[in-house]
Amino acid sequence: MKFRDGADRLVAMKYEVVVVGGGHAGIEAAWAAANALSPSSGRVAMVTMDPRQVGTMSCNPAIGGLAKGQIVREIDALGGLMGRIADATGIMFKVLNRSRGAAVRGPRCQNDKYAYRDEAQRLLAGHPRIDVLSGTVAEFLVDEDGVKGVMLPPGACLVQWTPDGYQPAGDARETPTVIDTRAVVLTTGTFMRALMHTGEAQAEGGRVGEGSAVGIAGTLAKFGFELGRLKTGTPPRLRRGSIDWEELDPQYGDERPIPFSDLTDRSTFPSMPQVDCRITATTADMHELIRANLHRAPMYSGAVDAEHGPRYCPSIEDKVVRFAERSEHHVFLEPESLQSDEIYCNGISTSLPEEVQREVVRGMPGCRNAEILRPGYAVEYDMVRPHQIDATCETKLVRGLYLAGQINGTSGYEEAGGQGLIAGLNAARQVQEQSSIRLGRDQAYIGVMMDDLVTRTPREPYRMFTSRAEHRLRLRADNADERLTPLGRELGLVDDPQWTGWEERAGRLQDIHQVMGSVRIEGKTLAEISRRPETESSDLMPHLSGQPVHLVDRAMNDVRYESFLKRQDAEIKRQRKAESATIPEELDPLSISGLRKEAAEVLVRFQPRTMGQAGRLAGVNPADMSLLAVAIRRHRAERNG
Repeated sequence: MKFRDGADRLVAMKYEVVVVGGGHAGIEAAWAAANALSPSSGRVAMVTMDPRQVGTMSCNPAIGGLAKGQIVREIDALGGLMGRIADATGIMFKVLNRSRGAAVRGPRCQNDKYAYRDEAQRLLAGHPRIDVLSGTVAEFLVDEDGVKGVMLPPGACLVQWTPDGYQPAGDARETPTVIDTRAVVLTTGTFMRALMHTGEAQAEGGRVGEGSAVGIAGTLAKFGFELGRLKTGTPPRLRRGSIDWEELDPQYGDERPIPFSDLTDRSTFPSMPQVDCRITATTADMHELIRANLHRAPMYSGAVDAEHGPRYCPSIEDKVVRFAERSEHHVFLEPESLQSDEIYCNGISTSLPEEVQREVVRGMPGCRNAEILRPGYAVEYDMVRPHQIDATCETKLVRGLYLAGQINGTSGYEEAGGQGLIAGLNAARQVQEQSSIRLGRDQAYIGVMMDDLVTRTPREPYRMFTSRAEHRLRLRADNADERLTPLGRELGLVDDPQWTGWEERAGRLQDIHQVMGSVRIEGKTLAEISRRPETESSDLMPHLSGQPVHLVDRAMNDVRYESFLKRQDAEIKRQRKAESATIPEELDPLSISGLRKEAAEVLVRFQPRTMGQAGRLAGVNPADMSLLAVAIRRHRAERNG
């Protein structure tokens, strides 16, 4: 077998899809790929530096939130794992924005981070077509047709799962291992050439106690990929016993928690004991201390060699400077596990020296004697500018190479999981010679995210918000299954139990809507009464005996949004034809007569696959789109003779 570097390789193993990385993107990629492969098509390998850390929650052990909760529901509707794991390990569930309309509410839960990791590993180990290998990828084996394999350096080995986590299934290989595959999903998270900073101290790695993936960045650069460098941070963790817990105001979860997954048994949910968080705040004196030490905070001072950090999750140093008029910032103290005394300080991400962090923490009410178990730190890492991928997650430079997660410049477990699912699905479809799948902006928040990434290169870690979705009235958290589960079933992602449950819910919803449209009270149907803002599901339950409250709530939301959605659906139909029109890959924008130079250069850089994507590129105007459409028609006419 000949590869680009001219070397002959001995193929020692064969997998249809190889997933590199065991974080949230890697988990969903491996699961989706294994489900999308037919039973006779082969297996999926997950290669990760430390299998014991598969499923680790690197930062805040929480899932969901505003817009992020919708993504988790969409992952679940498409047969993914994140919602199931979150439900099984959640220790506080709360719907954010509950006072506003259902379209912008965000389900969220705090998780036991150790239980989450263990449950993720248990579920992966239960899939008959997924193998986990301990190792790193030293080289991608590529020829002119695309990916042909990956090479692992000496030390790689298969692992097997036990109740105590992954353990070696045999001896580590003394020679390099070559895996023959036609599709690779790369999910390096914050580990690609990663460097951690706490004050002046530096250490290689993308997470405390773990290493850095150094070679992959060089390999991608050799292939011609344009790389960027981003930074992010994490706050200190405190010992709960050292906090004056009872002095602080409590923050409770919902009395009636709502699960993420349609497969969760509501009769036994939640399955873990529920906890409360506490709220404290920074002070003016703390802000002065931080200002006096800004030069020692690499996250802020410029010592970190990265363009930007997360604008919507700024460090406390950044907050103090940007919002100088404020004398305090809220800090939420959130338990990380039922198995430990660790408390996450949500709101004071920092890279200040440890001794300064100690003074800062002890300046907060309730924390005068607080003990830092692990100081906060900044991490800088390489990413691939995502205009170089398609909305399928496949790269445009190397066929069969897919990127998912923070390598694409995103932040958050949820964004990573959504990309992982799309990448794993399309990798499996490619090796089976099936067409690629793209989700539309009107179908899912995942579709919005993928379209944003390929048309607007992020200069800071990308985070999903409801404001990014122009069709957010349709993209509610409670109707994700209606939007996506039939598609997931068609693609092989949704198994029989999930499909049976969906059919039962769809039947119940139909019955509820029928009753709501026919039963009248004082001349008004239940549906008409439901449109009143003050109407609660409890007001309707006497007429809907035997129906679950959560489905009645959902039917009420359907009714309330019905008139808005009719208008939106008409607009979607008008847009869809132009949106989905494909642009031939071989069409050279520089050859289009009359096309402005700026527009041509933007089209060359981003290589949009559809007219919809092209129209959203900065630098492309309506006149450019008209010329592009004419060029496409001419190109197709010439090709067809």
